[in-house]
Formats: sequence, C-alpha cells, structure tokens
Amino acid sequence: MTDDEAAAIARNLAAVQARIAEACARTGRDAASVTLVAVSKTHPAEAVLAALRAGQASFGENRVQEAAGKFPGLRNAHPALRLHLIGALQTNKARDAVRVADVIESLDRPKLAAALAEAMTKEGRRPALLVQVNTGDEPQKAGVPRAEADAFLRACRDDHGLPVTGLMCIPPAEADPHPHFAYLADLAARHGLRTLSMGMSGDFEAGIAEGATHVRVGTAIFGGRPAP
Repeated sequence: MTDDEAAAIARNLAAVQARIAEACARTGRDAASVTLVAVSKTHPAEAVLAALRAGQASFGENRVQEAAGKFPGLRNAHPALRLHLIGALQTNKARDAVRVADVIESLDRPKLAAALAEAMTKEGRRPALLVQVNTGDEPQKAGVPRAEADAFLRACRDDHGLPVTGLMCIPPAEADPHPHFAYLADLAARHGLRTLSMGMSGDFEAGIAEGATHVRVGTAIFGGRPAP
C-alpha cells in the first residue's frame, strides 16, 4: 500500500467520524455513544493497518477464513483491535468464529445458536453475540423473521446461555430505513439489550437517529472492493 493510499484511508475515516458527530448532534446524542465498525472485507491487511494507524479500532469481516488469515498478526501489535463478524455464518464455522471474533453479529437460527454454545464451551471463549433480525421479512435475506424474534431471543439466552448483547439488521434496499431501525430499537428495549448495530455507508445517519450504538461502514472508508 502506498503512502497516498494510506493517507486516503485516514482522510476517509475522519470524514465518516465527522458525519457520525453531525448525526449525533442533530439528535442530541454524544458522538462517543456510537462505535464505527470499519468493514474491511476483501481489503488487504495493509488497508486495515492504515486504518489502525489512523486511530480506528473496530473492524468488520464477512468471512471467517478471511478474518482468521488477516487479523491475528495485526492483533498482536494492536491489542485494542476489535473484530466483528458480520456475514452469514455456517454452523461448521462456529468454532473458528468463536476463536477469532470479539463480536458475532449474525446469529439468526437455532442450529447456529446450538453450534455457538458448543464452540464456546470447547474454546473457553465467549464473544458477544448480536441476533440478526430480518426486519423486512425478505425471503432472500438472512436474519430471524419478525414473528420469531422474541422467542428466538429467549431461547438463545435461556436455553443455550449465550451472551446475546444486542441486535443487528439490514433494512430492504429501497425502503425507508427509519421504521426498520425503530422496530429493532423497540425489540432491543423489550429484551433489555443495549447494542444496536444499525446502518451502513448509505443509511447510518438514519440508524443513529433511531438509537444505533454501532454503524458498519466499508466503502466510504476503504473505497470500492477489489476485484476477485
């Protein structure tokens, strides 16, 4: 990575943080109450390192294998680093996910809940979990359907003893995100959950307006994804 590319990442981070601060100011919130998760999926470790050097600590990855190859070495030199897994998680990758992640944001079905509980016992490690809710009930999208969300949350905590700390959602692409984020915030409040991962590059200001504690931003920081 060139010095110019690293400088661009630092500038982009500053610009996103400024947008977060402005969105918080509009709703009377403290900007420190919102954590920026820099989505580094498909970008090289050098890009993550540039962001770390610019002061960024929390990162998001979609794939366990990519995260496992990219982050252990970076973590050794940057102990404050926090890794969020934000993509769909297969049950056979549960143990790898528990081993590498600090937060898993895509808990969305009973088989995965059971697999994560077993993996945590075997690994002796308990990353925080967010339940992903399919707020638009879109058949092609991951996440717990609205009608099943309350029961699923109770099962994760009561039956499996999982460390569920919050919720995550991805609203339908063409919909107004505000009602979806408001629904998620209400669901979290009913279950005493404090973490709300709501909003990406195009809609995180709406997420902040509805109470997001975490926003997931990739393209606005790292640019377009490299070609495979």
